[in-house]
Amino acid sequence: MTSIQNPKSKIQNILLPWLDVFAIGAWGVLILKYWLTGKLNLLIHPDYFWLAISGGFGLLIVGLSKAWQLWVRRRRYDPPSTQHFSLFPPGWGSALLLTAAILGLMITPRVFASDKALQGGVTELMGATRAQPQAFRATIRPEERSLVDWVRTLNVYPEPDAYAGQKVKVQGFVIHPPDMSKDHLFLARFVITCCAADAYPAGLPVKLTGTRDQYPPDIWLEVEGQMVTENLLGKRQLTIAANSLKTIPQPKNPYTY
Repeated sequence: MTSIQNPKSKIQNILLPWLDVFAIGAWGVLILKYWLTGKLNLLIHPDYFWLAISGGFGLLIVGLSKAWQLWVRRRRYDPPSTQHFSLFPPGWGSALLLTAAILGLMITPRVFASDKALQGGVTELMGATRAQPQAFRATIRPEERSLVDWVRTLNVYPEPDAYAGQKVKVQGFVIHPPDMSKDHLFLARFVITCCAADAYPAGLPVKLTGTRDQYPPDIWLEVEGQMVTENLLGKRQLTIAANSLKTIPQPKNPYTY
């Protein structure tokens, strides 16, 4: 006795494999788009670019290979030989992956800003950083250190008086810690150790000759001045006494590593 295949079930079994193809291919396109548009550095550390790019090409190859197999078998219907158990109804997993990829293609990744930096509170922002020196160079000229170089130097030798009077020229974005006086702002950069999920701010307070109202949060500044020691929030803190503050565009790569 020959069983008659439900037409609806037959259509589902033909279309669902193509949904898998589109989901796999869309994720490959998404990863490669981030790479080609220079947005990949907003998501992962450059050391892992090769892995992401290889994965993007790999997904495209898998998707094209599966599409070719389905195209070759398009005139033939092969009912599934085994029963698969899934938490979701058939096709839902692929549909969710495809939807996420489409949203990723439509939405541009945003750079972390001061609101993200303040989520941990001012105490954590002013505390010790996780930015450990990769190659500590004691002979580097103070004015050639980046903002994160200064923070890493403090990790090695945290006595602020040791740097008093040294010249400084650094770049970063502005944070207005609510518990800090109006004649101070915090200059920071986000550091990525692996991916954007573990990004954290590192920076130093800046002492102004006026108020910080003319330097709104999230704008980028180049600050020149000299190092001084100040008592901020009950702690002796290395501080930049600013002689010059210049607004600059956000760098193409706003993160550091």
